[in-house]
Amino acid sequence: MEQAGQSSNTYYLQQAEFNNPSSPYYLHPGENPGLTLITQTLNEKNYSSWSRSMRRALLSKNKVKFIDGSIKKPQKDDTLYDAWERCNMMILSWITKTLSPQIAESVIYVEEAKELWDELKERFSKGDHFKI
Repeated sequence: MEQAGQSSNTYYLQQAEFNNPSSPYYLHPGENPGLTLITQTLNEKNYSSWSRSMRRALLSKNKVKFIDGSIKKPQKDDTLYDAWERCNMMILSWITKTLSPQIAESVIYVEEAKELWDELKERFSKGDHFKI
């Protein structure tokens, strides 16, 4: 009987976490995959300004920890897995929406937001030096 009580408590703690706007796992009802966080489109020449704008936007949504490695992908049997997957897919959609069509097509099979973020940085940060 103790196990059932613990399971129930875990469920309610998780629901409180997911409904807490301060939680990185929280998704506001108005947030959707089609949401445009920034208007700038990433191309081969603007990585520095694009990444800065996107990082700010993700920080304002409390989602930057998904791209910087602070929040790691949980195991499938972890109670946070479904919430992590929802947030990860939302972030992937938001980022992909800001990529040029050619870049978006080249990363369509990337399944994790951090992996996408790292790949874009690797590919485009070298040739783009911020100019004042």
